[in-house]
Amino acid sequence: MANADAGGRAEPSAQPAVQDSPRQHGLSVLMLGALGVVFGDIGTSPIYAFREALHTTAEAGVASRDDVLGVLSLIVWALTVIVTIKYVVFVLRADNRGEGGTLSLMALARSAYPRASTAILITGICGAALFFGDAIITPAISVLSAVEGLKVVTPAFDPYVVPITLVILAVLFSVQRFGTGKVANVFGPVTALWFLAIGIAGLSHIADDPTVLFAVNPYYAIVYLVTQTDVAFVTIGAVFLAVTGAEALYVDLGHFGRRPIVLAWLAIVFPSLLLNYFGQGAFVLSHGGTPQNPFFQMLPEWSLLPMVILATAATVIASQAVISGAYSLTRQAVQLSILPRFEIQHTSEMQSGQIYMPRVNLLLALGVMLLVVGFGESSALASAYGISVTGEMLVTTILLFVVMRWRWKWTLLAAICLVLLFGVIDTGFFLANAVKVADGGWVSITVAAITGLIMMTWVRGSRMLFEKTRKNEIPLDFLTAQLMKKPPQLVPGTAVFLTSDPASAPTALMHSLKHYKVLHEQNVILSVVTAQEPTVSEADRVKMEPINDLFLRVTMTFGYMEQPNIPKAMAICRKQGWKFDIMTTSFFLSRRSLKASPNSGMPLWQDRLFIGLARTAADATEYFQIPTGRVVEVGTQVTV
Repeated sequence: MANADAGGRAEPSAQPAVQDSPRQHGLSVLMLGALGVVFGDIGTSPIYAFREALHTTAEAGVASRDDVLGVLSLIVWALTVIVTIKYVVFVLRADNRGEGGTLSLMALARSAYPRASTAILITGICGAALFFGDAIITPAISVLSAVEGLKVVTPAFDPYVVPITLVILAVLFSVQRFGTGKVANVFGPVTALWFLAIGIAGLSHIADDPTVLFAVNPYYAIVYLVTQTDVAFVTIGAVFLAVTGAEALYVDLGHFGRRPIVLAWLAIVFPSLLLNYFGQGAFVLSHGGTPQNPFFQMLPEWSLLPMVILATAATVIASQAVISGAYSLTRQAVQLSILPRFEIQHTSEMQSGQIYMPRVNLLLALGVMLLVVGFGESSALASAYGISVTGEMLVTTILLFVVMRWRWKWTLLAAICLVLLFGVIDTGFFLANAVKVADGGWVSITVAAITGLIMMTWVRGSRMLFEKTRKNEIPLDFLTAQLMKKPPQLVPGTAVFLTSDPASAPTALMHSLKHYKVLHEQNVILSVVTAQEPTVSEADRVKMEPINDLFLRVTMTFGYMEQPNIPKAMAICRKQGWKFDIMTTSFFLSRRSLKASPNSGMPLWQDRLFIGLARTAADATEYFQIPTGRVVEVGTQVTV
């Protein structure tokens, strides 16, 4: 059974983007919160990024001075160009009414350049699919790399690394149903302590070999790439591990605003990361280039176990941020009609963004745990990491070009020059990671491909179903005119017919007339529309259009970050003159039973996939928060 035909189509809007809105909390509180949610992923990269990049270039396990300085210079400039310049300076300015993320940028680009709406939609779907590929790898590699620190404490822990990781992940996913609100207040302080600890750890070792600071000069990165051509490509792929999590700056823009994120990065995160990477480099140089796990090996023996515990806490927080991001992205995709309706549970009475999606949580948990068991160690997982993230960053660059050119009204030359700079870097990192497909990169590609296929199937199937059913439907204006001339038996009360096509007579209305031979005294044709903005003001929420004395057409508009609530929106209708009693109001929904057809226009397997997705969609009554006792469902069978 497919869920009721109840609207939800995204409509473009030309309203201007709004920059940082006034926040209720102080700047310091928002900066502290941003440390925990936004920077958890990139903040834990020093555990494995420098190690993996150095291993690709070291001969016989020994790294030369030129190798260390070259790798460090690549990391420093990757952090500077990708995070500081691209995301902090430019991408964070492309907010959609304060919201960020791939789908927000896609919505912004589509409204700015509607002529390429379809191409932009496909590009946005690719970016969203790649994010889900990242979402299952980040918790696996982050938690596993932190727990591996136990092997530095004592090799006796080696057999227990994977089991301990699985237990931590099981607890992490099992507590999601309680929401992040209750534990969010400890995220910031723990991550702040983490950045303080890694900064001090790095600073204490720079004196081991102060010449490591020469790596600030990009000359060393260029020389390395020119002289180490045989391994440079692989090293670039490993260097990218240092900037994974950069996309979180944009994804979580709506939670904290641009200024707290920018200040937290420039004042705390960026300096701490640089100090730690330089400290690791100096430690390796002072020990003859032999350390295998410099992040943990450079720590005093007494601090090893506390640091492993702190690292584990920091990686769990980093994983939590990605999981929450997956919930938010899924909700955006549902609202923009890119995915079928999912069950959404709100975990906070104060923050609408704090949600829990059981099905998404289960799929993520299974995927993450399978990766941990299948790969067994973070070094192996590092090969699987990067492809999806670099792909998503490349998508962001493409969509940013559309926004710069047609929304910010940049000249073509200026937009092309900046996009070429970012595009060349993104493409270089993507290709460097793409060579790791056989070593594990196939995981993220497979997840992204499956997710993208599901999204494209849902979009294509929904459009074909809409077009097919519309051909067989009667124009609403014609039907209402005929019913006005010769009305059937009228019964007291109000009937609300939900439909995605306000120009055609709803299937539920036609079946009601056919079987019951009656009509309510007041009949409302209700459509729910999703705007290209994250939120919609109360003034723009409802549009009412009287058809005649018996019929009223109502359109309710919700932002793609909002949960549709029809009864609450109906209260606005009452203010605008629609008099109704909820206890005498019935909601009519048409529940479609879909059947596959070889002549649908899609391959038969894709028909069946679309029907399967439709059957798993959340119930429209719950999704639109309609009182269950006031709903009448009318079943129809449709061949697709």
